[in-house]
Amino acid sequence: MKLADYIINTLADNGIDKMFVVYGAANGDLIDAFTRTKKTEYVAVMHEQAGGFALEGYAKAKGKPGVAIATSGPGGQNFITPMGNCFYDSVPAIFLTGQVNSRFLRKDDSVRQIGFQETDIVSIARPVTKYAVMLRDPNEVRYELEKCLYLCTSGRPGPVLLDLPLDIQKCEIEPASLDGFDVSMEEPTYDLNLIGKQVDEFLNDFVNAQRPSLLIGGGVRNAGAVDELQLLSELLKVPLYPTWNALDVVTSDNPYYGGPIGTYGGSGRNFGIQNSDLLLAIGSRISGRITGGNIASFARGAKKYLVDIDKALLQRKNQEVPFDINIYADAKIFIQTLIDKTRKLGTVIDLHQSWTEKVITWKNTYDPVRSEYYDEKAYVHPYVFMRKLSEILPNNAVLVGDCGGNIIISNHAFKTKFGQRNLTNNGNSPMGFSFAGAIGACFGTSSPVICTIGDGGFCMNIQELQTLINYRIKLKTFILNNQIYGITKAYQETNFEGRAEACGPKGYHPPNFSKIAKAYGIYVVEIENNSQIERKVEEVLEYDGAVVCDVRMPEYHTYEPKIIGWETPIEDMYPYLSREEFIENMMIDPVEGWQTPFMPDVV
Repeated sequence: MKLADYIINTLADNGIDKMFVVYGAANGDLIDAFTRTKKTEYVAVMHEQAGGFALEGYAKAKGKPGVAIATSGPGGQNFITPMGNCFYDSVPAIFLTGQVNSRFLRKDDSVRQIGFQETDIVSIARPVTKYAVMLRDPNEVRYELEKCLYLCTSGRPGPVLLDLPLDIQKCEIEPASLDGFDVSMEEPTYDLNLIGKQVDEFLNDFVNAQRPSLLIGGGVRNAGAVDELQLLSELLKVPLYPTWNALDVVTSDNPYYGGPIGTYGGSGRNFGIQNSDLLLAIGSRISGRITGGNIASFARGAKKYLVDIDKALLQRKNQEVPFDINIYADAKIFIQTLIDKTRKLGTVIDLHQSWTEKVITWKNTYDPVRSEYYDEKAYVHPYVFMRKLSEILPNNAVLVGDCGGNIIISNHAFKTKFGQRNLTNNGNSPMGFSFAGAIGACFGTSSPVICTIGDGGFCMNIQELQTLINYRIKLKTFILNNQIYGITKAYQETNFEGRAEACGPKGYHPPNFSKIAKAYGIYVVEIENNSQIERKVEEVLEYDGAVVCDVRMPEYHTYEPKIIGWETPIEDMYPYLSREEFIENMMIDPVEGWQTPFMPDVV
């Protein structure tokens, strides 16, 4: 069997039925291999970066590793941003790159290049992959491919790179004679007795706590523990706060949903997590976007437990906020253990009802979508648009959001329903991700896929409109078109005395998206004000084909509530509350030496 055929067939045998490619001479044998199998197909995109983003959307929607294939040199280099996406967001991904013929590879680092489009992509990719290797011996292909498949899905998932010289791709091999990868040597081992004792300690603290809370990260979905978490929430009956990677794990319709938290926390104004006296975080790194810059003020009255599969994140020296109890466990194993022990305990039902009700009251009281937003008549208010979109979309919809101001609007205003997927890339957060990512998601699920993206992001992968045409993809894309880089403009107003450079109108102005989409043969809808939202959204969703919808909100860049300044505790979000209202909501003392003053004139 030809080595290239072996690779494509092995990936297909692992349930990967679509792979994203851009053709080049150095990956020609890999792509030619698709002509000799019916188990999988390639999807030819217009740019390698888009192929990497599509891989991510496919992997997140399907629950299988995504695969993307590029040629050598610039082809592989265009994968670096998608690799970073998958590395930081823990997405199982396999990147395959063609490489020049082995005899044209440079002999050492003192030589820049010998072969045409020769690039040491392995060295470039190592910082943003779990594993990166060039295959030099055809007899090691089974070992390396099985290792890549294992590493990208095991532990904390992530991307791997396999670089394949042209002559190696062409080699004839005998698969039955090849040595494989011994998974048993790599399987993580958990101390179940220790986990059990740590769960006992948590439950003892839980029974005695007055204000316990759970912070849920994307690791819960990676562990396949979404259903278990729902059961746990019904048992504990205490507030749940999702990170942005878990907005479709803890959904808005969960009766114990306390709202997302952090520097753009929104509903609840972070009062819940900041007032907690016991905090259990499962499957999430505790980043600055969660804590704000005043790290010592984060959940400052709480005893803190952290459960993670990444041992490095459990080392207190690596934690910006030191946690009291760090538990090395797969989220599913931990949650199931906690469920079993909670059932045996049998005394936690409704222990914290008044606390939970207070958190839900905060969430409802401080809804970021204010009533006056609905009165806007001159343009589409983005918070109203996103709230109405969430009300219209069905329970099986897949929402793929982009990065920048539009994702803040989405995470403030979109109310998720259990069964929906809410996807974006948070760790790397590149503009332009969601359009290509949504294309990949369309190949990973039969559910309706909806893309939301800003005008700036849409410009960055606009060429993939042709991919919609080529593959008759029925993607619905809503462009939140404020004609500026909104999040950048807001940042400049805060930090540079309002000097708005290179973010619009000065230095940036987007094209007429309706004309461009029509030129590709895409159906176009335009929404110009709030009164048109429901009717036009229904029109988009009912159309049997791809749609680009231009949602007009010129120069909108007000993303509130938010933290202003890195010395501000996250419960003190702008617009600020009056002193009286703030004190009424805080059960613990304000931060000593507070840098941000109360503003009683702003309510």
